Amino acid sequence: MSNTDLHKTSSIDQCKIIDFGKHHHPNGNLSVAENRDLVPFDIKRVFYIYDVPGGEERGGHSHKSLQQVIIAISGAFDVLLDDGVNQRNVTLNRPYLGLLVTPGVWSKEHNFSSGSVCLVLASDHYDESDYVRNYDEFKLLTSNKPLNKHT
Repeated sequence: MSNTDLHKTSSIDQCKIIDFGKHHHPNGNLSVAENRDLVPFDIKRVFYIYDVPGGEERGGHSHKSLQQVIIAISGAFDVLLDDGVNQRNVTLNRPYLGLLVTPGVWSKEHNFSSGSVCLVLASDHYDESDYVRNYDEFKLLTSNKPLNKHT
């Protein structure tokens, strides 16, 4: 199966919340994300988004093969997931919870609270050719999916 075929088989149901747990200590809490433990891939890239102006959005793309875990390290924001048939909005507002976003799923981060920080763990290095940034192209790649509406 080619990478673009993942758009035909992807589902927002494959995207899930990962609970990293919280190790409580009187001097501060600790959460751990490790390769192939709770994170289902080897982490090859880490980046974070911050100082997002009010009303702005980030993301707005899908990936052909890259997987991501998105974490609200500080503050809160919503992630819109779209598999071409179904959509779901997920609110991230706890630093010990991450959202696994699988290949072929369009994701868009929005509704950022003031001072929020979005941390992303990625399964590979940056590669522009892995991105689908045009929503019409994404819809074309996801066409002919079974119309099992998400409830």
